[in-house]
Amino acid sequence: MTRIGIMSDTHGVLNDAVFKNFEQCDEIWHAGDIGDIQTFDKLNEFKPLRIVFGNIDGHELRRVCKEDLVFEIEEHKIYMTHIGGYPGKYNYRAASVIREVSPDIFICGHSHILKIMPDPKNNLLHINPGAAGNTGFHKVKTLVRLSLEPGKIFDVEVIEFK
Repeated sequence: MTRIGIMSDTHGVLNDAVFKNFEQCDEIWHAGDIGDIQTFDKLNEFKPLRIVFGNIDGHELRRVCKEDLVFEIEEHKIYMTHIGGYPGKYNYRAASVIREVSPDIFICGHSHILKIMPDPKNNLLHINPGAAGNTGFHKVKTLVRLSLEPGKIFDVEVIEFK
């Protein structure tokens, strides 16, 4: 079993709630708009990190992060990018990658709107963890935590904090 903490849109701010709520996680996945290299470094020192850059991230972060990540863990294929949309409204690039790699889980950020929903057409679970930073229109910061085993996604939790 692997415990995962999922976040996005920190915009250079790491609240103590991130460290408290991800303490028992094996990995952190960050879906972009990190904000600065210091935020990347703090997360990377805390837990193993899988991370993509977002539209606000500058050259320094783009040198150490990719735009897209496709990987496997616990026999689940994961596709993560920053700007992707959601079931029925994927952008062209994300839809193309989804068709090509057939992920079990698709993770994106950007909208600052928390969404966890099945996509029966593409046979995947869509996760947008909302926003964990201070910048944006959101009033409540959110994180997602879940567990993976081969063939099983469980203990999916939404964490809200101010």
